[in-house]
Amino acid sequence: MFSSREAMLKRHNEFLKNLMLLNDLLLVAAAWWSAYLIRFHTFLFVPREDYVFRHYVVAWLLVLAVWTIVFAGLDIYRPRRISSRVREIADLCKASGLALLVFLAVLFLIREIILSRAVVVIFWVLSLVLLSVSHVAIREGLRFLRRRGYNLRLALIIGAPAQAKQLLDKLVWYRHLGLRVSGIFFTDEWNLGPEPADARVLRTRGELQRIVHDGTVDVVFITLPLEHSSKLGEIQQWLGDEPVTVYYVPDFGEFAKLRGSVEEFDGLQIISLQSSPLDGWNALMKRAVDLSLGGIALFLFAPVMALIALGIKITSGGPICYRQERMGLDGKRFEMLKFRTMVPDAERLTGPIWAADNDPRITPLGRRLRRTSLDELPQLINVLRGEMSLVGPRPERPPLIDEFRKSMPKYMLRHKVKAGMTGWAQVNGWRGNTDLETRIAHDLDYIENWSFWRDVKILSATLFRGFLHRNAG
Repeated sequence: MFSSREAMLKRHNEFLKNLMLLNDLLLVAAAWWSAYLIRFHTFLFVPREDYVFRHYVVAWLLVLAVWTIVFAGLDIYRPRRISSRVREIADLCKASGLALLVFLAVLFLIREIILSRAVVVIFWVLSLVLLSVSHVAIREGLRFLRRRGYNLRLALIIGAPAQAKQLLDKLVWYRHLGLRVSGIFFTDEWNLGPEPADARVLRTRGELQRIVHDGTVDVVFITLPLEHSSKLGEIQQWLGDEPVTVYYVPDFGEFAKLRGSVEEFDGLQIISLQSSPLDGWNALMKRAVDLSLGGIALFLFAPVMALIALGIKITSGGPICYRQERMGLDGKRFEMLKFRTMVPDAERLTGPIWAADNDPRITPLGRRLRRTSLDELPQLINVLRGEMSLVGPRPERPPLIDEFRKSMPKYMLRHKVKAGMTGWAQVNGWRGNTDLETRIAHDLDYIENWSFWRDVKILSATLFRGFLHRNAG
């Protein structure tokens, strides 16, 4: 039996789904007739008078029917409180692509309807853009309402104290999810200080089962450390067959190293504990930016680089550039280029060490180059070669890395992306001979939360404040 609350929420969800479907059909219709007008009634195409208007009316009705069936069948309008915008747009693209294939298949079977290919292509691209913008706008509108206390759902958290409290804090912080925690049940004794102030602690299993059975809970989160995962089946038995949405939030603790994710392989859920954010389209997009901006920067800085080269040759003789072995993506070694800022053969006596303040090995011109980071400009060649990226963790020398990884177990994870000319640590002031742990924390944070726009932010910060720094080098 559904409770009155469950029935009300079901009606609300159905109303919202129908409203979103109606909105999408209006946008699809607008895209269809806009494509028709663009093809036959604008200067963009050669005018034609041999088309049959009735065919486009029939095709329009067919489009509405196909898009309705496909979108509803793929459950495009399901609640997405904890789903990302990227996931929703990806699902929308898949649904639109499938709908287009079904539409073309039906046209092939009917045969009597003759349409302009340009109309179909323009319609599909335009509809996908309109639908994507509309869905993002609707989701942002719902998030806005949830932050202000509307459209809320009640959540229950079950789990080990530390993990349950951490999840509670996140649900309270992310108000746009619209999840109000009505209760929390600890599978072990709470012994980590005062009880949470943001949710009622359920004392007994009977109390837990009662609020689930009464229909006052919409979502249940179960969170357990890996060593307690055997309790999951027992907890599911506590919940019985009540029609609530249940999420399992595993805590892998020390096992989850970097940017974990979940993949599905023929029905098997495969959890990635450690991976790079830069694969597929992300890698292609980042490489395109490196090639385009790197090439432009090399062209613009060519006169400056020529003057620097001449200055090095006049003031200290010897080679202009300094080639140094560094470690990059997946631990591969490459020769990083820099303008030489020290006397020739500077490490013959000292070995591979960081340059200190007032290092006597640094030439007067070299000191100015280091202060302004202009000694790094030859690395644009490394970027164009694909050995480095414009943005990423700064590469280190293998002998130093061998020492760092002994005291910092997560050090090598920074090599899951290409080394960069600038990075999140550098624009935050952690450059050169600074605290290593803080620099590594910034590097791992960059990898864990990588996005195209974060790269843009780092490049912008480098232009405005990253070149001039006392630790640059």
